[in-house]
Amino acid sequence: MKIAMAGKGGVGKTSLTAWLADRLARNGKDVWMVDADTALSLGQASGLSPEELPVPLIRRGDLIRERIHAGGFLDLNPDVGDLPESLAVDIPIAGPAEPGIAPGRKRLLVMGAVTNAGGGCACDANALLKALLAHVVMDRDAWVLVDLEAGVEHLGRGTVAHVDGLVVVSEPSMRSLQTGAEVGRMARDLGLDNQVLALNRHMGGTPPALDGLPERLVSIPPLPGLMERQMTDASVLGLPETAQVDKLADELLDMLAQGSNTAS
Repeated sequence: MKIAMAGKGGVGKTSLTAWLADRLARNGKDVWMVDADTALSLGQASGLSPEELPVPLIRRGDLIRERIHAGGFLDLNPDVGDLPESLAVDIPIAGPAEPGIAPGRKRLLVMGAVTNAGGGCACDANALLKALLAHVVMDRDAWVLVDLEAGVEHLGRGTVAHVDGLVVVSEPSMRSLQTGAEVGRMARDLGLDNQVLALNRHMGGTPPALDGLPERLVSIPPLPGLMERQMTDASVLGLPETAQVDKLADELLDMLAQGSNTAS
């Protein structure tokens, strides 16, 4: 299954991506984690130190020039089939695998934000990012979790067609929910109807009926263990509330699986 995570900045997309990836790996699944956000914090949220993080693809001018200007010509559809293995870093699993299950593998690709804007060098970088993201989503036979800066519209219609589900992450605030509704509406216009709203730091109450906001809801309450840790540790894994987080992850994944089966 290929899942995109989107919503307003700072609402918990990266934390939820890290939780889902670790839960899947502890259940024996191989997972590609794609950091396509401006903050580029998925690696640290997953337990890597800053020194262990690879250089983001968007800053690899040498590689961008090599692939986009191969042979002296502009190639906006470069060959990227070899790049995932050469660019990815392995992420340790935060806890023991489920009984009787061999643990899966978590691999992180640090890319940078994909946009529709920009020219010159920015356009070159964007072309390579889009090509690599399309390859991972369309051609890799594994779970793929993409942590996006905004919505799925920047991925391109062809890539979106291969995304199995969208998690719209929001806080319980009108501005955040309005952004989530816009993300959901634009994804729906591209044909991505399998959507779930993950309402983070939710302490009760029913979200407003906004056009585009996914109707299916997973409520994530405030986690004291995470709040206590955030000042001293960037990792969101191995929390005292891990069992609770695992249950929420299973609920979310089940919703997406049911939606995907319905769509097919």
